[in-house]
Amino acid sequence: MHKISNKVTGIAAIAALGVAMATTTGISSATPAAHPTAGSAFADRGDIRQLPVPLKDRLALLASRPSTYPPMTAFSEAATPSKLFQYYLLDTKHFQPNEFTTTIPGVNDGVAPSATGPNHDLPNLGAIRVVVEPKPGLPKDPNDPGSFVDIFSDISGLFVINNESGWYEGWLIHDVTVPAAAAPRPDGHAQFGKLTAADVVKLARMGDYHNRPGAIFTTDGKNVHLPAATDHWPDHVSNTVPVQVSLGAYNALQQSDLHSYWELNQYTNWAPPTYELPFTGGLPGTFEKGKVGARSSLIPGSGPSGVSNTPQAEGDNPNLPRDPDRLLNTSPDDPDRGSVNNDDHKETRLRFIPSGLSNEVLLDAYERLASFEPNVHSLKKRIFDGYAAEVARVDSNHDGVVTAVEADLEGTSDGGQSNDRLFLPAPAYNRVAVTREINDGLLSPRFAPSQRAWVLSGTITRVNPSVNASIPQDGDNR
Repeated sequence: MHKISNKVTGIAAIAALGVAMATTTGISSATPAAHPTAGSAFADRGDIRQLPVPLKDRLALLASRPSTYPPMTAFSEAATPSKLFQYYLLDTKHFQPNEFTTTIPGVNDGVAPSATGPNHDLPNLGAIRVVVEPKPGLPKDPNDPGSFVDIFSDISGLFVINNESGWYEGWLIHDVTVPAAAAPRPDGHAQFGKLTAADVVKLARMGDYHNRPGAIFTTDGKNVHLPAATDHWPDHVSNTVPVQVSLGAYNALQQSDLHSYWELNQYTNWAPPTYELPFTGGLPGTFEKGKVGARSSLIPGSGPSGVSNTPQAEGDNPNLPRDPDRLLNTSPDDPDRGSVNNDDHKETRLRFIPSGLSNEVLLDAYERLASFEPNVHSLKKRIFDGYAAEVARVDSNHDGVVTAVEADLEGTSDGGQSNDRLFLPAPAYNRVAVTREINDGLLSPRFAPSQRAWVLSGTITRVNPSVNASIPQDGDNR
């Protein structure tokens, strides 16, 4: 169990960047207010009653639609209620219309919609509630990566997928920011979560001088352009650089509603291997060059510039089944996992890396123009080399894989730095998207980092002060 401790300055910096993100993009805050439908059975449900009005209205609307189930009930997992500190309202309005969401003459007209339009063409809408569990002995501040966070997704308007190994998948998105400058490491490379003074100077000269410390980074140095309905691939697209963490695979129910519960903690807050990005088709030019799927991440390793492992050593083994969830510590005192902890029996064949380490790779590739490979100008090469370099700083046995033990929050790496730095906290995820996936063999979102496979999206609304958002405990408080 994670113990409360003093956090390294990097965590405070991340929290501060959350404020900067809100300022840069116009992200709003919300506080609870009287609800016009107070008195209805759903609006008065214990986990709904005190929610901010826009969120409460959206959930009430979802509950009133044809559905298999109403929006999920949020149970406390501690003696006191869970606290809602942010939420996202989802729709299809804020990204380029695509064949999943829109009928496009000459492209997909004359066939049934694949994602939108159920129940007499009701618009697709959703809501995602994010609460912190006030568990004894654990941090209660969601800016602390050691806190346990529950995420409840309720969506109306997605058709059930019955073929082509398809599914919907939710994604938490953090837009990479511009860190402050600090003294470099002895080898000249920037410190974790920082730039060098020379990096800051180079970034500031890009475009319209937008890329200054505290701002969301843009690839062209102009003002932030988040995905919008007016986008057009590939000449007019978002200019931010996202870190994306999966909220899990979805499928819809009979009335096209969808409900998913997910936990953000040190075992789930991991991102797909960054070296997949040149092979998803979502970087301009890569699809045209036939790079989609050209590199597989099936066998764990640190990518094209790093350690390559054999299928026999690191691949899926029927005699040792892969179970990425086999990571959590056990204790004889734990009512759910009553056994002595054994790190040797934890899964080690992990392909993901901690979210904060993924952010570090992207800093190398996009922002450390002076301190990381200043003479390498190929983005693909910079991503490959950055991935290998950053994984190596945490990978203590040099097998190209970061395991849950090597990245444990209570541990250290890279010269004694706290591993808390390896994980982005929940408030750093300023956006959410839902994608229509197929079994392409990649872990990254389809066509990442573009929105070409999106079916829903939303931006963060922060709730300060947080509000009670659960009913009393059930029997499973893990």
